Amino acid sequence: MSAVKDLTKGSPMKLILGFMLPMLLGLLFQQFYNMVDTIVVGQFLGVNALAGVGSTGSVNFLVLGFCMGVCAGFAIPVAQKFGEKDFDGLRKFVGNTIWLGIGFAAVMTTATCLLCGNILQWMNTPDTVFKEAYDYIFVIFLGIPVTFLYNILSGFIRSLGDSKSPVVILIISSILNVGLDLLFILVFDMGVAGAGWATVLAQLISGIACLVYMIKRFDILHLSRKDLKPDAYSMSRLCAMGVPMGLQYSITAIGSILLQSAVNSLGETYMAAVTAGSKVTQFLCCPFDAMGSTMATYCGQNVGAGRVDRIESGVKKCSMLGIAYAIIALIVIIPFGGEFSKLFIDGTQTEILDLAKQFLLINVAFYIPLAFVNIIRFSIQGLGNSQLAVFAGVFEMIARGGVALGLVPAFGYVAVCLASPAAWVLADLFLFPAFLHSVKILKNKFPSSSATAEKNDTES
Repeated sequence: MSAVKDLTKGSPMKLILGFMLPMLLGLLFQQFYNMVDTIVVGQFLGVNALAGVGSTGSVNFLVLGFCMGVCAGFAIPVAQKFGEKDFDGLRKFVGNTIWLGIGFAAVMTTATCLLCGNILQWMNTPDTVFKEAYDYIFVIFLGIPVTFLYNILSGFIRSLGDSKSPVVILIISSILNVGLDLLFILVFDMGVAGAGWATVLAQLISGIACLVYMIKRFDILHLSRKDLKPDAYSMSRLCAMGVPMGLQYSITAIGSILLQSAVNSLGETYMAAVTAGSKVTQFLCCPFDAMGSTMATYCGQNVGAGRVDRIESGVKKCSMLGIAYAIIALIVIIPFGGEFSKLFIDGTQTEILDLAKQFLLINVAFYIPLAFVNIIRFSIQGLGNSQLAVFAGVFEMIARGGVALGLVPAFGYVAVCLASPAAWVLADLFLFPAFLHSVKILKNKFPSSSATAEKNDTES
């Protein structure tokens, strides 16, 4: 029995909320088991181990961000074909995504594992934390095929309008990850590598669960031999969407790597503070990530259906949600920022806690620009303009890299705290006109969209 959901009919606000909230819960659990790694490492293995794991965050984002961006891009043509109700074309895209996923995973796993040590050296990782950083990130790189497995399959499921099922799967894998963390680190004494293996194994199980669920529940995704036949047009279309989205993450991460290198030069105290602060912000940013992924699917389906009027309405409604959450997050973080940091750092480390709280306050104060970065960027991608959205990543890279190279040496830690806000503001200056340009093109392509809007597509 099919579990698909059509996002081209009905109230945009209700559909966005209905799709976003389960996805948000899934992202929270995903962050939860990522946070567990850091909590266990920080509390049981010490500040050096915490700094070592934290120092890999930007290169982790560079590599895994590319993987996840590629997978998200592969899902957009599937969503568009679903909106068109072209199910044969949909299955052909799914079949060719499998081959592309295998190829990308094999190349990236081999390259990153061979270059792992060199990458950490290029980032000026201190000798005191180099071993911990290497042990952790090498295992994460070994798990790249698992990252592709889960993200491709969950992307297919969401493209058909089902954002609830991946949540259940993530909850199960998150609980498992907690147990594996404690088992590998406390019982088997595997150190930071144990945290890496716990994450990889948990994601492997979630990927397998997605595959089993997809086979049993989605008749529309049952592939024939012809669907699995490599097709040059399908692969080129998939790569045209996926590679730019992956590059967008990676280009953004280059700025983060430059910034992490600047943080590394400040010493272990500042590295641990940024690690703790970043982990809290990653958790707080989950609603923005959910909004972005929701708008990619929502816009993708509505582009397929030719409903430009619904795209504009959906972006406006989602933006209202983003602004409201940004204000709430700031209100919460002002009194409790230090308490959140204690999840990762022993309460006696007062200097590190104060620095982590400073990082949090400055970043959360700029969450409204971050909301637009996610909502507008992913909407542009859902419209089929992944190449255009790449430039937002370029602007983020320029801002973070400029702060890292020009301002951190002069102003120190305060500049580190302002790097991401600068990146978000600069990206928005590009994204708003880019979105308006994309919508204008679609209005010329579908001039009758507004006139044919259904009465039940309310704006409330």
